[in-house]
Amino acid sequence: MKNFMDKDFVLKNQTAVTLYENYAKDMPIFDFHCHLPVEEIYNDRKFGSITECWLGGDHYKWRLMREMGIDESYMTGDKDDYEKFLKYAEVIPYAIGNPILHWTHMELKRYFGIDEVLSPKTAKEIFDKCNEKLQTLTARKMITMSGVKKLFTTDDPIDDLHYHKLLKDDKTFDVEVYPAFRPDKAINIELPTYVPYIGKLAEAAGTEINGIDSLCDALTARIEYFDSVGCVCSDHALDVVMFMPADRDTVDGIVKKALAGENLTREEIEQYKGYILVHLGKQYARLHWVQQYHIGALRNNSRRYMSMLGPDTGFDAIEDQTFAKKLALLLDTLDSTDELPKTILYCLNPRDNEVLAAMINCFQHAGVVGKMQFGSAWWFNDQKDGMERQLMALSQLGLVSKFVGMLTDSRSFLSYTRHDYFRRILCNMFGTLIEEGEYPDDVEFAGQIVKDICYNNAVNYFAK
Repeated sequence: MKNFMDKDFVLKNQTAVTLYENYAKDMPIFDFHCHLPVEEIYNDRKFGSITECWLGGDHYKWRLMREMGIDESYMTGDKDDYEKFLKYAEVIPYAIGNPILHWTHMELKRYFGIDEVLSPKTAKEIFDKCNEKLQTLTARKMITMSGVKKLFTTDDPIDDLHYHKLLKDDKTFDVEVYPAFRPDKAINIELPTYVPYIGKLAEAAGTEINGIDSLCDALTARIEYFDSVGCVCSDHALDVVMFMPADRDTVDGIVKKALAGENLTREEIEQYKGYILVHLGKQYARLHWVQQYHIGALRNNSRRYMSMLGPDTGFDAIEDQTFAKKLALLLDTLDSTDELPKTILYCLNPRDNEVLAAMINCFQHAGVVGKMQFGSAWWFNDQKDGMERQLMALSQLGLVSKFVGMLTDSRSFLSYTRHDYFRRILCNMFGTLIEEGEYPDDVEFAGQIVKDICYNNAVNYFAK
């Protein structure tokens, strides 16, 4: 029997161990999708306690605590830091089979040098040790300790990118930090936030928005501004893929109707969203950006908690609508004029793994390696089974060797152990294929593929 999370954790044979130790373990990290606050990176935030660093904003952990029946005051409420930490420690022994059990102990080991298992018995000792370490373990140090060389934050089109500019000129921090363009608020025309947001977008772009032409011009202006600060990618939350072809005049009428406060039909919403996504895709292609589509989240399901806590607090789930035909039409519309940018597709419903793994090879392009990508196991899927299923679908329907690899999709500065988690799973998969005679016994060649997936492919993919 193996010890809990020993040095060969997840690695089930000697070839897997060799691939991990010699090829994956020490590769740098390129985190091309995360939600780290750029202001906190620039200011090198110092956390007051492990609770602040671990539980602040982490809806993954909150969900488990709620399932244990713990009162909300221990998550988002006014309990003191140790009380919150102790409640989390009470949950962890029950998290058998859950990746948060693994992430928790990987983070304790990597950043705090702690090997003890977290439980109510060890909570006080671990709390004190972590807090002592946090006196010197700042946001930037967490990033550099993780081996991160480049990261992209997630930024709204109206952001002035002030801190990105400051970081670009900061010679004391050698990690490259760039923005990623996230225009969801300008796309979600059906939400009550749309009209106020368009006013803010107009102000940021220095123009009046009164129809589809001026809206597209404003978005283009902001894309070009982001590009001037080093941005090379966008990110879209396509919770439900909507696409319906429509001409300019039709969509202009839809925008004017929305700005006047009138309700839109489902058809009008689909026509608008399709038109905007095509416009944005063409701009990304013109500037040689990558676009990312995250498909299939069912958000803010509890109206009661939405009113209490707001969005992004742990009340999201997996959508189960089908989308393949509309996604194909969207991609084909861009491809038909050779204006489809490099694109990464992610699905939240694992049922759709093969859908995306098959879709990408309908729109590849000569001279561009892996132009279309099936992105890493996302959100509810970034656990052992989810990663294995994503890797298997991609390898069976395409070339996993050209995969751009893992990302954190996290607001936590400690979340980079997820890359190590992924690398172990990847090496175990390849090692098993070799040892079972399903791939030639050429560890050096397989090791280079591992290194490429861990880092090199992403570097090449996002180069303009």
